[in-house]
Amino acid sequence: MSIVLTPFARARLFPREPRGNTIQDCTPEAFERRLNDEPPQRVLDGYAPFCKLHVHRNWTSTRCLTVPITDANRHRLRSAYEARTKAELPVLVRWFEGVESPVANWLVVILYSREQLAKEGEPIDADWGIVGCIYTMEPEEIPMAPITMMRNALGVEEGGSGVPLDREAYRRSVAFWENNANWRP
Repeated sequence: MSIVLTPFARARLFPREPRGNTIQDCTPEAFERRLNDEPPQRVLDGYAPFCKLHVHRNWTSTRCLTVPITDANRHRLRSAYEARTKAELPVLVRWFEGVESPVANWLVVILYSREQLAKEGEPIDADWGIVGCIYTMEPEEIPMAPITMMRNALGVEEGGSGVPLDREAYRRSVAFWENNANWRP
């Protein structure tokens, strides 16, 4: 099985201007090489048949993706309309400023099949393409953000995958994201 970084994931996980909330202490090439050379601790099914999650012990100083919202940090929440790429429409997002999360124990790598990436206009020369990574304390997936689930349901034309909305998964996502937020340095 071969794995490559997609341009979408490379820009988000390894930005030109390094940030404290992205993958640390590792180049994109080293990250890709490690995922090809080292079997994951666990493989989880993703939200659709074309999606798999490879769980690896964190070998970097990358920090957790999310922070619980508390009365003590709620005042540090920020929001704005942003797009992930120039082709996508902006959506409302929120994050913490001035809050730092602990170093993650696990990297949960999100993979899409070659066939799905071709369908989305992102052909790859490998079996699987990295589309994202979740940095967590536990070796499990955190729920996809509600807006990402909606974008996926809108289809590939709007930056999604074309997977219909699962109402129960959406409710679980809302329950998680009502009490947690991403952070930015």
